[in-house]
Amino acid sequence: MKEEITFDDFSKVDFRIGTITEVEDFPQARKPAYKLTIDFGALGIKKSSAQIKDLYTKEDLLNKQIVAIINFKKKQIANFFSECLVLGIANSKNEIVLLQSSSNQIKNGEQVS
Repeated sequence: MKEEITFDDFSKVDFRIGTITEVEDFPQARKPAYKLTIDFGALGIKKSSAQIKDLYTKEDLLNKQIVAIINFKKKQIANFFSECLVLGIANSKNEIVLLQSSSNQIKNGEQVS
């Protein structure tokens, strides 16, 4: 378990629902990854790098609603700036399984609470 945090610490993290609208290969990344373009509705479009090639094809990801943290500072990865962090859980093979909505019925940009 990680260090205990307060509710104030947790409330600073902005979890939102977004839909992946574009998926590109990212050969410049050190580990196999995709470049994702994600629509967060009124909050706009954000880009992210995601090391999820073990379980997902580009076709699997297109139009998938995911959960992401959108208030991280931009992080440069090779020649690309990642603007949000797509959330997932490592399975028993250490492959990342995305956290996602159970249906595409949630409005992009909705806050996870």
